[in-house]
Amino acid sequence: MADTLREILLDPSRRPAVVKDLHQLVDAEVSDKSGVSGMAVKGGYAVLKKINAGFVPETIDNMLDSFVERAEPFYADFQATGGGSLADYFEGRRSEVADALLGVSDARAAASQRDSVKKVYSKLRPQAQKHVEEALPRLASVIESHARTAA
Repeated sequence: MADTLREILLDPSRRPAVVKDLHQLVDAEVSDKSGVSGMAVKGGYAVLKKINAGFVPETIDNMLDSFVERAEPFYADFQATGGGSLADYFEGRRSEVADALLGVSDARAAASQRDSVKKVYSKLRPQAQKHVEEALPRLASVIESHARTAA
């Protein structure tokens, strides 16, 4: 039985399905954006997909190990509390969980040798926090779905 996120999400036999599901999560989150900022997100995402259709799933796959490492303590605590849904658990800690997940891209931006990347990232980071917090219920659903198949 898989008890850790590493066992659930990084198992080589399940990883392609996990990446696919997370890609669908990103597509759904982008699709749900509204207003002026939503139009900007949708437009940028469409251009990105047109330039390189494989970019998003490749990036998810490349960053998945780091995301799992950052999310593992939350999942372990959720398991230890022994009840409720993962979505409810994440909701109660939405800022903390989102900040931990964004730590992956924070580290990448900080390691960049390009000041322009650092500058743009620092301006986008507050909105990224909001978007990741909004995506946590779907992320919990993906994790719970794979946890059921890993059991």
